[in-house]
Amino acid sequence: MNKIGKRAILSLMALPLIINAMAQELKKPTLEDVISGGETYRYAENLYGLQWWGDKCVKPGIDSLFCVDPKTGKETLLTTREHINQALAQAGLPKLSHLYNVQLPFADKTEMLLPQNRYAVYNWETGEVSRRDDLPKEPAGNYDYHAQSRNLAYTVGNNLYVNGKRITDEPDGVVCGQTVHRNEFGIYKGTFWSPKGNLLAFYRMDERMVTQYPLVDITARVGELNNIRYPMAGMTSHQVKVGVYNTETGKCVYLNAGDPTDRYFTNISWAPDEKTLYLIELNRDQNHAKLCQYDALTGEPMATLYEEEHPKYVEPMQPIIFLPWDDSKFIYQSQRDGYNHLYLFDTKAKAASETLETANGGTCRQYVKVTQLTKGNWLVQEILGFNAKKKEVVFAAIEGLKNGYLTVNVNNGKMSRPFEECTESARYGRLNASGTYLIDTYSTKNEARNIDIVDTKNFKSSVSLLKAKNPYEGLEMPLIETGTIKAADGTTDLHYRLTKPADFDASKKYPVIVYVYGGPHAQCVTGGWLNGLRGWDIYMASKGYIMFTVDGRGSSNRGLTFENVTFRHLGVEECKDQAEGIAFLKTLPYIDTNRIGVHGWSFGGHMTTALMLRYPEIFKVGVAGGPVIDWKYYEVMYGERYMDTPQANPEGYKESNLNNLAGRLKGHLLMIHGDHDGTCVPQHTLSFMKACIDVRTYPDMFLYPGHEHGVAGRDNVHLHHKITQYFEDNL
Repeated sequence: MNKIGKRAILSLMALPLIINAMAQELKKPTLEDVISGGETYRYAENLYGLQWWGDKCVKPGIDSLFCVDPKTGKETLLTTREHINQALAQAGLPKLSHLYNVQLPFADKTEMLLPQNRYAVYNWETGEVSRRDDLPKEPAGNYDYHAQSRNLAYTVGNNLYVNGKRITDEPDGVVCGQTVHRNEFGIYKGTFWSPKGNLLAFYRMDERMVTQYPLVDITARVGELNNIRYPMAGMTSHQVKVGVYNTETGKCVYLNAGDPTDRYFTNISWAPDEKTLYLIELNRDQNHAKLCQYDALTGEPMATLYEEEHPKYVEPMQPIIFLPWDDSKFIYQSQRDGYNHLYLFDTKAKAASETLETANGGTCRQYVKVTQLTKGNWLVQEILGFNAKKKEVVFAAIEGLKNGYLTVNVNNGKMSRPFEECTESARYGRLNASGTYLIDTYSTKNEARNIDIVDTKNFKSSVSLLKAKNPYEGLEMPLIETGTIKAADGTTDLHYRLTKPADFDASKKYPVIVYVYGGPHAQCVTGGWLNGLRGWDIYMASKGYIMFTVDGRGSSNRGLTFENVTFRHLGVEECKDQAEGIAFLKTLPYIDTNRIGVHGWSFGGHMTTALMLRYPEIFKVGVAGGPVIDWKYYEVMYGERYMDTPQANPEGYKESNLNNLAGRLKGHLLMIHGDHDGTCVPQHTLSFMKACIDVRTYPDMFLYPGHEHGVAGRDNVHLHHKITQYFEDNL
């Protein structure tokens, strides 16, 4: 054999060794890699500050601001950080370190807003800067800027200010201009500018009658008391009013909504002419919602346009949105047919107020003409905006793992495509002013993040702005499978995610950790990146565990029947569905059924504890974070919606109270709580520890001093190390 032949054979013999070496280069993930707060935390690339300037896409960077043509992708430089900083220096303002926070709310002007720099406005054509001199010296928050009028509202302490003028003067215990009703019903702010910015609607919340809950700050040498207003289920709640401030007259009126006791006011919106204000009023039982219209100048009620009742609950989450081309019509969102859909209201066409039947035993009464625009066994996720030229509503839709964008014509109800053409993904869209293009930020199981400009004619990408690299490149990654199993009712499909170690061997037996949330407004198994897999799941799979998650009934994005089956007995039906997940796992030959653990936080903490107690023969180890233990210790709005009051539903509260099951604990259970948790107050965990002591069972407990409902920052890595170690020691 010649020398060349010998070399070829030697090269071929060495090939497996080279491939082996490449495989060995994959690094096992660490908690620092996969947990936020970690020193080497890996996350998908993003384009920060991406936004529309009217119909033009603007892409900020560190040093430059570019305009992107949505048809061609051609980039044009608008300005640079150097030019902006020169102008800021001349105006006596601090320089910018990057351009990611600039805003372009002025569609017809070459101006940008610098909200973190005294709300200065910079004109990149003239190079001029106009700064605000009416900002407070005291710490302020809840800033709300109106671009057209350039009016600015904010709060200092518990009072509301507009353009430097204090417009409320309230005593301690009364809060103005901030969120109310503990951020339920879609509430995320406390001020609402009228279309032209002449009037400001705002919340006023009187909490003086609400019981104070004591939290203790242990960082002081002598622990200091920190009282928070926390209305527990069945107890006296706060009272809310809605005010309207007139920037021209300086006067303020409050809506005459009658006695605010035990009522909720949500989804505030303005009529285009600024003469009237709309909101949804909800009774304390949260089973009767009314869409009401008020005179914005006098505060007097004008009309009730719609009412909706349900034997379980009504859950209004979105304000009405008027059609930009017709001031007499608006879009209302409702689950009245069993799924969240769009309804067109015509305020000029009065209707007979007969009672109509709705899904699952509900009823509604409509006092104006109402047309259902969308329909199907899927949900409208969000209205993105309108295409006024085509008379279309552009919106995002979802059901289970499938997600996508659609349009509906308000004149004929024609949809751009059926929902069934949507794909498994997770998406967030931002529409331009004319409704012709949207910025589509999305992920799929195999793509961490893509950002495209999409043409709303066909929702196909016209420009690719970003294709993020795999943030876990170079790490050993687990194997992910998804599928469906039947719920405990024997008919409903549930989505699950099964995660196996990278070196999975079907001939071996593996321990399992179930990660669970299980409550309303959450979905753990998605169509997005890694099917929603968490960083800790990746880490535990690398340590030889199989990770399993199933979204049982009661969780989100599956429709009203799926969600409200848990009404009045939270944590009971949900546990039955998790047990069906375990039954499925037991059919797999590689599952070690003697080593099954469970972990979850908040509602998932309740579920973790409940599963350990209701199925002690199945679950050997559990770690419950920030758990609800007894629902009578939880707050009014959420607790009473899903459980009613303890007075009205004593059996349900007794059934769901995990203190009553403390004697059933057999396995190892670690309870973790932040000592400043104002969402699930520490009383939950402490009462459970007392109940276990009384019946001689032996859980473990760990507190995070100074932390609230979650453990954030660097301590998040410590938390996940603690959780991991508990499973390592006991499972």
